[in-house]
Amino acid sequence: MALLSLTQAHLAFGHVPLLDGADLSLDHGERIGLIGRNGAGKSSLLKILAGLEKPDDGLLQVQGGVRREYVPQEPFLQPGATVFQVVSEGVAEAKALRERFENHAPGEDLDALQTRLEALDGWNWEQRVDEALQRLELDPQAPVDSLSGGWRKRVALARALVAAPDVLLLDEPTNHLDLDAIDWLAGLLNNFRGALLLITHDRAFLDAVTTRIIELDRGQLRSYPGNFAAFEAAKQRELEAEALQNARADKLLAQEEVWIRKGVEARRTRSVARIARLEKLRETRAARRDVVGKVRLDLDTGAASGKIVAELQHVSKAYGDKVIVRDFSTTVLRGDKIGLIGPNGAGKTTLLKLILGQLAPDSGTVRQGSRVEVAYFDQMREVLNPEATLADTISPGSEWIEIGNQRKHVMSYLGDFLFSPARAHSPVKSLSGGERNRLLLARLFARPANVLVLDEPTNDLDIETLEMLEELLQDYDGTVFLVSHDRRFVDNVVTSTLVAEGDGLWREYEGGISDWQAQSARSAAAQDAAQKAAAKAAAKAEPATTPVAAPAAAPAPTEAKRKLSYKEQREFDELPGKIEALEMEQAELGALLADSDFYTRAPQRVAEVTQRHAQIEEELMALLERWEALGQRA
Repeated sequence: MALLSLTQAHLAFGHVPLLDGADLSLDHGERIGLIGRNGAGKSSLLKILAGLEKPDDGLLQVQGGVRREYVPQEPFLQPGATVFQVVSEGVAEAKALRERFENHAPGEDLDALQTRLEALDGWNWEQRVDEALQRLELDPQAPVDSLSGGWRKRVALARALVAAPDVLLLDEPTNHLDLDAIDWLAGLLNNFRGALLLITHDRAFLDAVTTRIIELDRGQLRSYPGNFAAFEAAKQRELEAEALQNARADKLLAQEEVWIRKGVEARRTRSVARIARLEKLRETRAARRDVVGKVRLDLDTGAASGKIVAELQHVSKAYGDKVIVRDFSTTVLRGDKIGLIGPNGAGKTTLLKLILGQLAPDSGTVRQGSRVEVAYFDQMREVLNPEATLADTISPGSEWIEIGNQRKHVMSYLGDFLFSPARAHSPVKSLSGGERNRLLLARLFARPANVLVLDEPTNDLDIETLEMLEELLQDYDGTVFLVSHDRRFVDNVVTSTLVAEGDGLWREYEGGISDWQAQSARSAAAQDAAQKAAAKAAAKAEPATTPVAAPAAAPAPTEAKRKLSYKEQREFDELPGKIEALEMEQAELGALLADSDFYTRAPQRVAEVTQRHAQIEEELMALLERWEALGQRA
């Protein structure tokens, strides 16, 4: 039986149905990614599943005793509280019950209290909170008011996890998290024993975590087994088939409309059944909800900047004792697309301001290029006035905007970003988070610029808009500075990355995040090999320079050290066979995970196979390292 199931759910705001007879079930051990367009109703659906809101119609069934925990996009944390106090809210019932048991009133039913306490594992709630804090690397005494967005999200996750829920519901969990934190969260969720349903547009994160994708599309929920890569292939085939079916239906309808309008003589002999079929075709066409149009992005590059946008020579910047940039040199050319990578607080914004000449360095020189026009995308959306209308935000005081050589009416321009004319005079505060980001993009692209600074532009944007933005930036002739933790987006856009390596050191790498990680891994491996070679050379030289104090303390001959014992020789001979067997098992499990039918054929085995696949990788590394170590001595 499913942990929870939603049957024939209906939900509408105004005349647009967000849920139109939607069905959903969530089984134990599943990790589902919920995706869909901005404003499609994903967050509303998640709140319904969490029991915080009710559908207009339909039935939500929850298995008895199932505990649900919901973490919203912007979690509320009690002002003035410490991290320990906020995380302890996740065990509030257990905490209260134990206090009642320890200070029970005369006549209190202690057996019932004890039974409930044991069911909640409430006798050691402090230990559970401490374990969660250590696991998530949180300072229990830190005031939550002083935490950044990423750390506040960690606190909210700790509060949810400490409750040991059977169902965990997460709304955009990767927002405000840096790359390391996103990788950490993926590992945490892969080891989570309960069922998981999350909303995210981070495609790499979906690939790493999910076992099923559910798309909310025109009020319907469509399920696709496997991760996001499997969904993309299946969705493309589905859309092609739907477009072909709709085209055939439209052609038949057009033919029947021509027939019904023929002359008087034809109308006398027309078939009653054919007229009934025409009425049915009309009703079907009227009820059909077509695929929502795509955002149409266009960007005015303005006048080209000089060939050199900025040149930095031995630049340093510090705030007090904290060094943000240390002895950094680079040259930014027109057309470069640069990603800035680093943990939250590493100084990405400071480095950007130094490059653009908005901040003076403590030492070193910064030379600005000519004719530089900069446009900013601010992740905090501070440039948006909540009380202003959408039209005034795009083009204050005018109904027309100029984009390159084109002149567009503001209504038409807003339509390119999927805002209907009816919403043009709505206030900004009425928009969802994803819609505000879309409006911010519309405002940004309405102004001529040859340098774009994009600070977390992917937050809350749906996947189709992300892909359109990727294409636009790839074709953009100007210079782009991109701050983002969306691995796939950065890889698809940038030509180089500036990476914070700690203590104010920044290094430039060719390519995106994947290229940087591959180059870093090769560099680390080369460095490790050099250290091993140096250590081996030192070990060989040591017997010649170290005097022997006494026969008992004399080291064994070097040749004897290198020889393998009988047991080690047998182990060395057997290792290739063990490695080959593990590689074969890994290949078989990989093929299973890549097969979309596996997720419906044996859903109970998905978690087990995924865990074993990851475990084999660790075992292989250990065997390879052992084989290399024995091989050097053989």
